[in-house]
Amino acid sequence: MRRISSFLLSLVAVTLALLVFQGCNALNPLCGSARPTPIISSLSASTITFGQVQQGYLLTVNGSQFVSASVVDIDGTAQSTTVTSSKQLTITITTAAISAPGTAKIEVNTPAGNSGSLGCTSGGTSHTLTLTVT
Repeated sequence: MRRISSFLLSLVAVTLALLVFQGCNALNPLCGSARPTPIISSLSASTITFGQVQQGYLLTVNGSQFVSASVVDIDGTAQSTTVTSSKQLTITITTAAISAPGTAKIEVNTPAGNSGSLGCTSGGTSHTLTLTVT
């Protein structure tokens, strides 16, 4: 009987913690597989020429909280992304992504992990940086 009471008390405590600390990954012990929201701080270049795009321009995205599933988006379209480290991603920009001079919105998206139903925040999209193509 004592084991059942102890188990029920533990179950109630965990349930309350999940409700009170919902979305607070640091305090929720079930959020081990949650992925952080990526943060971008800079691009290797903020302005490139359309000629560079036509040749295939290697762009480096600098920031933090990148994981193996993080992907660079250009104007909302996912690009083939190489995760160099948790602070750096690279993509090759071609005319398939940018078809004319102008500006492009660069973001990093990390899909949610498998803990979304446990009250954990997971993944997300960074803020936007602008790439100008002349």
